[in-house]
Amino acid sequence: MAPAHVAVEASGAVASTLSRGTGTDRAPAGSRRRDGRRAHGRSVVVLAAVSVVLAYALVVLGSTVRVTESGMGCPSWPLCYGHLGLVGNIHAWLEEFHRYLASLVTVAVLATTWVARRTPTRRAAYVPALITLGLVLFQAGLGALTVFAKNAPWTVAVHLVTGLVFLGATVVTLIAAAIGGERFSVSAARAGRWAWVALGATLLILVSGSVVVDGGAARVCPSWPLCTHPGPMHLVILQLAHRTMVGLASAAMVVFVVTSWHRTAGRTWWRRGAVTLLVLLGVVASVGAGSALTRAQTAWQDLHLAFASLLWALLVTLVFALAASRLAGPAPDAEPAG
Repeated sequence: MAPAHVAVEASGAVASTLSRGTGTDRAPAGSRRRDGRRAHGRSVVVLAAVSVVLAYALVVLGSTVRVTESGMGCPSWPLCYGHLGLVGNIHAWLEEFHRYLASLVTVAVLATTWVARRTPTRRAAYVPALITLGLVLFQAGLGALTVFAKNAPWTVAVHLVTGLVFLGATVVTLIAAAIGGERFSVSAARAGRWAWVALGATLLILVSGSVVVDGGAARVCPSWPLCTHPGPMHLVILQLAHRTMVGLASAAMVVFVVTSWHRTAGRTWWRRGAVTLLVLLGVVASVGAGSALTRAQTAWQDLHLAFASLLWALLVTLVFALAASRLAGPAPDAEPAG
């Protein structure tokens, strides 16, 4: 911003303050109301963005808790050994930080829902935010169930899947807040069939990756992309099934980007996001290979899910932004009229 412009704004602010003090040159009531609505509208967008960042951090920290086997660092819930402060060792601390972050995320989502409901210009974000709030409360219950079930593999897998769906829901809420208005509608046909195929396939590989880790198959194939080392057959099959799903999901994402490219002319932000998605896809595959070659060392596993979750969030952004935008032209795979 130019210094002269800053000076003008500053002088305007001073004049406004003086006029409030003297009771003269007051802004019209309608103007003040419009300014208030704009301020509340910005608040919804900011709160939704904060919720996305915190939700992503929660997924990544949850991954750290899982791969370091810290899930039972606090065998009680919601407090850790009945204390609010940090207790025990590093495993207990990681689990406590995860719970505290979950509480912070809940507050952010609740605030987003509340402000969106009270802001007409951003009320489109209210229903997605309300769904997100329900998901985070359900996720908290799953967290408690995971502790009480002593980290049973199925509870850990469901907990992770719900966390990823929750992350996607915060992204959708942010998109609705950014678009604004009274309502937020999504057209599946507008995004195109391959958008939803890519979305479902990506969620499936994240689920299968969780099953690989929790099922003990992460270390049976210290080679990539094929599994050339002997190991328990059921674990080898599990690992190869996951890698096959990754290949199919990657192909679906590429087709989604290609078939959507010609319909996004003039949408530079979308095309940049699509290119970033393909680059990130290569990064996720590379880190996955590194995890396999190092026999699933903790740091590699954590990085793998961190990048995969980022890929998921970006894909949700591209799909729902496309579905909610009035782009010219039919869906890439729409049937011709007549």
